Amino acid sequence: MSTLKIHTIDSAPEESKALLEKSKKEYGMVPGLHGVLAEAPGLLDAYQKLHELFINSSFDNEELTVVWQTINVEHECHYCVPAHTGIANMMKVDPAITEALRNRTEMPTAKLQALHTMTLAVVRNRGFVTKEDTKPLYEAGYAERQLLEIILGVSQKVISNYTNHIAETPVDAPFQKFAWKK
Repeated sequence: MSTLKIHTIDSAPEESKALLEKSKKEYGMVPGLHGVLAEAPGLLDAYQKLHELFINSSFDNEELTVVWQTINVEHECHYCVPAHTGIANMMKVDPAITEALRNRTEMPTAKLQALHTMTLAVVRNRGFVTKEDTKPLYEAGYAERQLLEIILGVSQKVISNYTNHIAETPVDAPFQKFAWKK
């Protein structure tokens, strides 16, 4: 079991208190991940900013979910897969997409499959992708902007996935019903 503390607003370092208040206002609670990140105020701030930037990228809710869950499943994040399953439900994403991602099966559309495949290539190859890797993405209608925005999503998910591995962050109560294991 990890010894990393999950902070509350009261126990957090002073620099993190306002950031946790923001989390509570946005989510109705302080997610456990945010409580862990609060120990390093710059990391919590970076995570929140990356999240906001990614949400405001050119991707729609289905595409955001494909990028997030592709990374979460590839990184085997016990916390983020259930959390993003619940988030996808709140975002009205087709459950067939979420289930395909959780179970590593084919996406329901060729366009989402191209996004999924490209995201996997970026993660697995640590950014060393080839023109052959990018060709299906571009043929599916995506552009350089979306390729770069995948990197934005990876940046956000590296923070959360790696932190959850180290902290063994317990899954928040609202997402426990979406528990996931590889």
